[in-house]
Amino acid sequence: MPNFAVLINKIIMREFGIRPADSSLTDLGILEGEAHWNLPPHQLTAMDVAAGQAKMTNTGAIAVDTGEFTGRSPKDKFIVKDTLTENAIWWNEFNIPFDASKFDILYSKMIDYLNGKSLFVRDVFACADSRFRVSIRVINEYAWSNLFVYNMFLKPTQGELKSFNPDWHIINAPGFRSDPNTDGTRQHNFTIVDFRRRIILIGGSGYTGEIKKSVFSVLNFILPQQHNVLPMHCAANIGKLWDTAIFFGLSGTGKTTLSADADRKLIGDDEHGWTPDNLIFNFEGGCYAKTIDLSEEKEPEIFNAIRTGALLENVVFKTASNEVNFADGSRTQNTRVSYPIEHIRNAAIPSIGMSPKNIFFLTCDAFGILPPISRLTAGQAAFHFMSGYTAKVAGTEEGVKEPTMTFSACFGAPFMPLHPAKYAEMLSKKIQAGGVNVWLVNTGWTGGAYGTGKRMNLKVTRALIAAALNGNLDEAEYKTHDVFGFEFPTSCANAPVEVLNPRNTWSDKDDYDKKAHYLAESFLKNFEKFADYASEEIMNGAPKVHA
Repeated sequence: MPNFAVLINKIIMREFGIRPADSSLTDLGILEGEAHWNLPPHQLTAMDVAAGQAKMTNTGAIAVDTGEFTGRSPKDKFIVKDTLTENAIWWNEFNIPFDASKFDILYSKMIDYLNGKSLFVRDVFACADSRFRVSIRVINEYAWSNLFVYNMFLKPTQGELKSFNPDWHIINAPGFRSDPNTDGTRQHNFTIVDFRRRIILIGGSGYTGEIKKSVFSVLNFILPQQHNVLPMHCAANIGKLWDTAIFFGLSGTGKTTLSADADRKLIGDDEHGWTPDNLIFNFEGGCYAKTIDLSEEKEPEIFNAIRTGALLENVVFKTASNEVNFADGSRTQNTRVSYPIEHIRNAAIPSIGMSPKNIFFLTCDAFGILPPISRLTAGQAAFHFMSGYTAKVAGTEEGVKEPTMTFSACFGAPFMPLHPAKYAEMLSKKIQAGGVNVWLVNTGWTGGAYGTGKRMNLKVTRALIAAALNGNLDEAEYKTHDVFGFEFPTSCANAPVEVLNPRNTWSDKDDYDKKAHYLAESFLKNFEKFADYASEEIMNGAPKVHA
């Protein structure tokens, strides 16, 4: 006989969601109009479409327009400065101090704005390793924002939902605009983290990436200090022999694409922790992939994940149809899709792996100077990790229209509240203790800089990474780069020989040498702010500029 109580409970959760036994928004000051708690995806989808806020696509996924902002706005991310954070935060252009009294005033204004509205509440977890799990309650103004939260975070069981008690609250109101003249913000949009109150305010922007990255920033502060866990802006996957690989990189460098490998199980595509007992765990429960120029041939795992329950952002449709034109970047180059990790056929569930055997630093080199793959020493690995060189690609941040050279410490400076030396020290110790291979992979340009050369062929990059993972590159012959000092292979199966040495791909070799020295000088100039924290070994890993 079926268990009718269990069956009824499943039906209730599927159709209406579950509201925790001890739940209320009044403790936040919100006087509920109509609050929808933990609605299932099909309910949120139906409400979005009925409200005219989303369009159903031919795959069953829905598509929305996030409005004014189609990328993150790092200059509008703040942290409340108080006795808890004053001496702990690495205050810089990404960790901008915010006055606690201003936070109180802005908080009250947001609550007044939300009172009486129909809201969407979701209870979720971050951190797949339950030892470090953080419970989060998210209050969204829009149903599609709530669907994003469902897709991107870990889902409590029915029993966990009933007794859910949040550690953190996120209040997300894209329609609320602050007044920079009185509220202390730079402009009308903002993300503000208050570590003492454990509240995150997000207003004025509908771009959903602000939600996930705010949680990432919180974990990057908490985990190293409280649990000795290294937080990483990286993707991770597992091979058939349980070998874990990690892919560091900023948005647009290929973390999601390269970690979605049909021959390996995906742990996660963006945010992970490395525990003291050498486990790798995903912070999230979903993926947030770029979809510009997406095709089933090039990226089958991601392409086939776009189905019922997935949320597309800022895409353009083919004429008179509900079929997405992934090649059309007229709205933004930063078209996106979020989906639960279960949409990846070979996802690792639970999202936990063993200590890594290989680490890849992904960089989109817009100058076309760096080899497609290079092997790094321990000193070089620390130097390049603290440098975090890449090119910001169009659309990932507001105002970026073409690839622009940038150095982002730890391959994620906008999300790192502590000094980069803290994260670098933790990573170096783990790399050396585990004998991990570290590779620098250029997914950017070859044959010249942006505008002259061409973007690295994805098949070539995949072949080089596969060779590193299966040990074939261990037996390869290597050449040392004259300026950067790292070694790159002179041959590799399924990779054209002429591509492996970047200098050979340039028609003007003297121009290559000049640009290589210019890039090296840029590295050294950027690293000046870290020199006091760097050991002799790290400084020996820096490029050498010849007279």
